[in-house]
Amino acid sequence: MANLKEVRSRITSVISTQQITKAMKMVSAAKLRRAQDAITMMRPYASKLREIMSNISGSLDSSVGGQYSVVRPVNKVLIIAVSSNRGLCGAFNANINRTISRMIRENYSNQAQAGNVKVMSIGKKSGDFFAKMGNLNGGNHNDIYANLTFEAVSKIAEGVMQSFAAGEFDKVEVVYNQFKNAAVQNVMVEQVLPIIPPTAAKESKAANDYIFEPGKEELVLQLIPKSIKVQLYKAVLDSNASEHGARMTAMSKATDNAGDLLKELRLSYNKARQAAITGEILEIVAGAEALNG
Repeated sequence: MANLKEVRSRITSVISTQQITKAMKMVSAAKLRRAQDAITMMRPYASKLREIMSNISGSLDSSVGGQYSVVRPVNKVLIIAVSSNRGLCGAFNANINRTISRMIRENYSNQAQAGNVKVMSIGKKSGDFFAKMGNLNGGNHNDIYANLTFEAVSKIAEGVMQSFAAGEFDKVEVVYNQFKNAAVQNVMVEQVLPIIPPTAAKESKAANDYIFEPGKEELVLQLIPKSIKVQLYKAVLDSNASEHGARMTAMSKATDNAGDLLKELRLSYNKARQAAITGEILEIVAGAEALNG
């Protein structure tokens, strides 16, 4: 059994750790509220934009889509990994890294062997993970969370679109954690480029016979870059909210575990103290009997 000094030292250490995890839980809860509001307000806009794209392009030829809808043989692939800059959020980052590794192994093994698979990281954790695999490193944008705005994410999207249009990549996918609630985040894989042509709704659209100015083709060509930027921005917002939710949950569990450990340590401390007191009493009694004898 550990002596009293060791147990006291461990109790002090666990109390300090518990205070830290409790503080981090409160900070994450406050940030989660803002991040959740942001993605909640963004989703209806993204949904409406997809609906508009579907309404406009449903009656157009599938070839209408400009340079971002060109389907080429998939020889060069870019995967955008949306993770976090900090840890202590459970399996949040590991799930992203594991999903991308599985995608490369199962879907793009030939391209990877030829060195034609790149991973662009938005978040330091995925950047550090894939930087160890030199041929996979496709750059990083770890500073995006310091200024998480649509304009900042649009610059990243514009760079990706230019690379695709120039033929540097034949396919672009984004992998991120979709926010459900504080305890649940789902890993999502979405194709960014080439764009998937929106399909016309099954029900009749005869009632929605609008007059477009300018023409439908021009509107589609204007909306496609916007929809790509919105798609990437939504992915980053989803990931940001998921990160805070995952960290809040992880820190809550860590705080509870520290409380359970404290109970065990205090029980051990009381047992050790009682054993020490009993030992001292026995020594005193034995000494007294020796003197009387």
